[in-house]
Amino acid sequence: MSKETTSWHSERLHKEVSVVRWGEVGTPVLFFPTAAADSEECERFHMPDALSGLLEAGRIKLYSVDSVAGQAWLTEDNSIPSAARIQNRFDAFLYHELVPAIRTDCKSDDAEIIVTGPSIGAFNALAAICRHPDVFRAAICMSGTYDLSKFLKGEANQEYFESSPLHFVPHIQDDGWLNTLRERFVLLAHGTGRWEEPAQSWRVADILGAKGIPNRVDEWEKTWDHDWPTWRKMLPQYLDELLPKA
Repeated sequence: MSKETTSWHSERLHKEVSVVRWGEVGTPVLFFPTAAADSEECERFHMPDALSGLLEAGRIKLYSVDSVAGQAWLTEDNSIPSAARIQNRFDAFLYHELVPAIRTDCKSDDAEIIVTGPSIGAFNALAAICRHPDVFRAAICMSGTYDLSKFLKGEANQEYFESSPLHFVPHIQDDGWLNTLRERFVLLAHGTGRWEEPAQSWRVADILGAKGIPNRVDEWEKTWDHDWPTWRKMLPQYLDELLPKA
């Protein structure tokens, strides 16, 4: 399958950001890495291989981007004010820089993107669709870690609330925003094996459901751990379900 790597200096993040694409045609799928990983993490863990059937059939184009906010938390400052600031800058980068780049690559000014990722990547996928349902049409969140306060130091501030779907979704009042989000779909999948936290998925589902946002929780058997073999099994299955049939 084809692979293309590009990077540019983001005016919003003040650093070089790398994006990798696999495939030539199909629905754009944006993959968020785990924790502080780079855009090629999913390749090192063989995710493009797991998705090869969808890629070769021209059903998807897979994009992966550096986990910029996670990298900053681990190497710079993981206080809540700093972490929330970089998370919100990353969100602005996604909406104003990456989405237009993906649409240009797809030769479509209105291409709607599926977002996905495991662990912290699931948080980014959820945040992306909840903040920008005008460009993201579905989110596949695998083994999600949605409460970032467990990784961060200090007390939550307003900027943190604005970055965290657990905190801002219950307070959405904008009818246009909320009505568009109600036309989207969030799939929350997790295993029940080692290192998994199923309660996090159910907490998100409760919050989305209270706002009338379509969602589903899929709980896999205890043999499925918080690890790449689980995610390599999940993602092809769910994309096949959500995509138009070949």
